[in-house]
Amino acid sequence: MIEAVGLTKRYGAKTAVYNLSFQVRPGAVTGFLGPNGSGKSTTMRMILGLDAPTAGHVTVGGHPFRRLPNAPRQVGALLDANAVHGGRSARNHLLSLAQLSGIPARRVDEVLGVVGLQDVARRRSKGFSLGMGQRLGIAAALLGDPQVLLFDEPVNGLDPEGILWVRNLMKGLASEGRTVFVSSHLMSEMALTADHLIVIGRGQLLADMSVKDFISHHSAGFARVRTPVDAPEQREKLIAALSGAGGHVLPEQDGALRVSGLPLPRVSDLAHEADVRLWELSPHQASLEEAYMQMTQGAVDYRSALDPRAGLQAAVPVPAGPGYAPQGGYAPQGGYAPQGGYAPQGGYAPQGHGGYAAPAPGHAPPPGAAVPGPYPAGVPQPNPYAAPQPAAAPSGAAPGPDLMKRDHEEAR
Repeated sequence: MIEAVGLTKRYGAKTAVYNLSFQVRPGAVTGFLGPNGSGKSTTMRMILGLDAPTAGHVTVGGHPFRRLPNAPRQVGALLDANAVHGGRSARNHLLSLAQLSGIPARRVDEVLGVVGLQDVARRRSKGFSLGMGQRLGIAAALLGDPQVLLFDEPVNGLDPEGILWVRNLMKGLASEGRTVFVSSHLMSEMALTADHLIVIGRGQLLADMSVKDFISHHSAGFARVRTPVDAPEQREKLIAALSGAGGHVLPEQDGALRVSGLPLPRVSDLAHEADVRLWELSPHQASLEEAYMQMTQGAVDYRSALDPRAGLQAAVPVPAGPGYAPQGGYAPQGGYAPQGGYAPQGGYAPQGHGGYAAPAPGHAPPPGAAVPGPYPAGVPQPNPYAAPQPAAAPSGAAPGPDLMKRDHEEAR
């Protein structure tokens, strides 16, 4: 059993955990929930003796972790799946841990089979995927066959088959009378795996109860009611009857009604008294996720906001015409070339034809753009896609030697 009493941890001016007390009992999977930054990882580190509490204490089996004889044989933990030497193979990593704790080597091969890594046991762990790393971390936690196990996000990176395997593994360990403490952000998985919940927010205890009690205490059930779709007047009669009896009625997207504040038999009686025929009347209970969100909404430190995208999608003015030439291309008639040129009427002047064709009527070149005239035969031609030079030769005149040399170098 894990027991925390008045557990407090401060880092300078920041209090990560404050006066936290709880018990994790054997024979059940206990989920450890809380928003990001709520102190879950800090609490688990204090349980394992990796961080010393500022105040209070936490024990495992009645003893602080550091005083447990041969602690790896009594407590197994997965806190960081990446805490593995990448140059070691999976088997050598586990073998080194086993040798430090006096665990026989045959146990290494046993746990590799349990987690499904026996075929890659001699591969270096730096080549493992995230899911494979998680399996190796779980194998390390199981190595000493401990009675107490702590897992921090054990299904992170696993595929659906792996998630189902971890779920069954946790339940199986708890059914053997072990203490299983699991931290996770996946509410749907916790609803299927955990028997008990400990919820913290901003370092303080918010809830310590069974999953069923948590959902019922922090959410409201409702009745789902549906009337014939071809009789809207019956729907209106039912809404009036339910509202008049103190019920709260909300329409749902599929046309059904969500009724809260009235028990199911009362909803049925009111429909009968109003002579309304029902197509559906079913009870519904909120999910663990809905109950969790309802409870922790005041303890969330990091809230997202809508992205205004201010100015990022501003329209770029484009001259009228059928086309627009991206950088490095050319525009057809009536288009516009953004990078140092402009679209000629009817096409463009390819390299070696001595310049640009006449621009389309009404389309002047960009400001500062030069329009070179024909070049003498034998003179290297400039790149027709390159930006024009600041200084242009007079119209119809051949460029000087310096300009031709510079154009030739830029074209190269």
